[in-house]
Amino acid sequence: MIPVTELIRQAVKAMGKAYTPYSGFQVGAALCTKEGKIYQGCNIENAAYTPTNCAERTAFFKAVSQGEREFSAICIVGGKDGVLTDFTAPCGVCRQVMMEFCNPETFQIILAKNEEDYCIYTLRDMLPMGFGPDNLA
Repeated sequence: MIPVTELIRQAVKAMGKAYTPYSGFQVGAALCTKEGKIYQGCNIENAAYTPTNCAERTAFFKAVSQGEREFSAICIVGGKDGVLTDFTAPCGVCRQVMMEFCNPETFQIILAKNEEDYCIYTLRDMLPMGFGPDNLA
């Protein structure tokens, strides 16, 4: 797996690309495949609100659209007007997208304030009774 600090750096870079004219709250994500490739994502707001897309889903959709299906970790950072704030956790919809493609026991979700201050959770920690593909098998 890519070192945590590199994922944090990539997430911060992605955060700088966010389109947030309404909330000003920018989020960046760096998604790592099992092979170590990183896909960045940022949140993209919309005046109609519901078409808004989160950084995590942007990263996943970019990766999946390129044929990726196996992931090891994602790092998420966020803050108002580009200033990193407290830990930024994924919303429920993003957690559900993660459940579609990731092993809940091993997939790591890294929430970072900076390169020294971060927490690592599994998807199972964040979505304890998640519904995924195995439920439909």
